[in-house]
Amino acid sequence: MIQIEYPDHHFRIKEEDGKAFIFDEIRKSWLRLTPEEWVRQNFVQYLAQVKRYPSSFLALEKRILVGALYKRFDILVYDRFHQPWMLIECKAMDVALNPPVLEQVLRYNIAVPVPYLTITNGNACAVFQKKDDSLRALDALPDFDQ
Repeated sequence: MIQIEYPDHHFRIKEEDGKAFIFDEIRKSWLRLTPEEWVRQNFVQYLAQVKRYPSSFLALEKRILVGALYKRFDILVYDRFHQPWMLIECKAMDVALNPPVLEQVLRYNIAVPVPYLTITNGNACAVFQKKDDSLRALDALPDFDQ
């Protein structure tokens, strides 16, 4: 597992009717601040600030058709040619990064083929490179220019 050290970032958070909301800088909207959303927002900042992935190449929670069901991926990173490059599945911090989590992102990969798959619970992440029909664990997130 790869340990993640998040950069300092001042999130815009507000409370309405006893519920917390966070401003999503990518989607330019207020979202309910759930444990999974907290991980997603922090991971986006990690990608943008630490790994230097261009924020304009990130898509969050878009609907895709997986088999006969509509699902939503957490984060999709596009490459410089605007092709899907990395799928990222975010889980709350108390969720283990176990085989079912990896299987979920692999199912999404059927609808959105990418060379890199990542799963994270905010504490750590696992990154895999998919080549041909094999999956290889990596010891770091790939650089964006790779």
